[in-house]
Amino acid sequence: MSIPQNLNNIKSQLPEHVTLVAVSKTKPVSDLMEAYNAGQRIFGENKIQEMVDKHEQMPNDVQWHMIGHVQRNKVKYMAEFVSLIHGVDSFKLLKEINKQAKKHDRVINCLLQIKIASEDSKFGMTTEEARDILTSEAFKELKNIKVVGLMGMATFTDDDTQLQKEFRLLKTVFDEFKIQNSEFKIISIGMSSDYKLAIDCGSTMVRIGSSIFGVRNYN
Repeated sequence: MSIPQNLNNIKSQLPEHVTLVAVSKTKPVSDLMEAYNAGQRIFGENKIQEMVDKHEQMPNDVQWHMIGHVQRNKVKYMAEFVSLIHGVDSFKLLKEINKQAKKHDRVINCLLQIKIASEDSKFGMTTEEARDILTSEAFKELKNIKVVGLMGMATFTDDDTQLQKEFRLLKTVFDEFKIQNSEFKIISIGMSSDYKLAIDCGSTMVRIGSSIFGVRNYN
């Protein structure tokens, strides 16, 4: 199927409360424009320079989500336009995002990345680390960021029981934090292979790439 057909097929299966992030990393602008012309406005990239390049070529109403691991020294390149940063895994990174957002007189929305996977290669903070950040006085002083929810990267596995356990863990943490943080609205979990299970477990934002754009070429 074509990109517009894939996109519309997925959108038809998503509940109203679930936001679709079209993961466009490594894909050319022509592919993104096919999705754009079919109505998609939210795109996810995992490399800041690639996102900057595409931002300069795409229409102004695109919302850019940074879904990959973020190096603090690169934040300045996206601070002017990024809509949501998914993978915030430290207080130092939050401080840097706040600093760069302030330079552009913006408030940047962020998600705290909680480590839910069993794999050591996955980034993310522990529940305790996130709790300590959200309850600290230093966090309250950051006026140019807004933490609006949580993000998680599940284990790379076909075992639905394992995935369900990890997704539900994030939902439990989200529910706890939401009591004290009224801004919490987003749980970003679920990709092409497991987004339906993620939604069943409480996801409000899914990150889908290959099911829209086809298999990725990393060469």
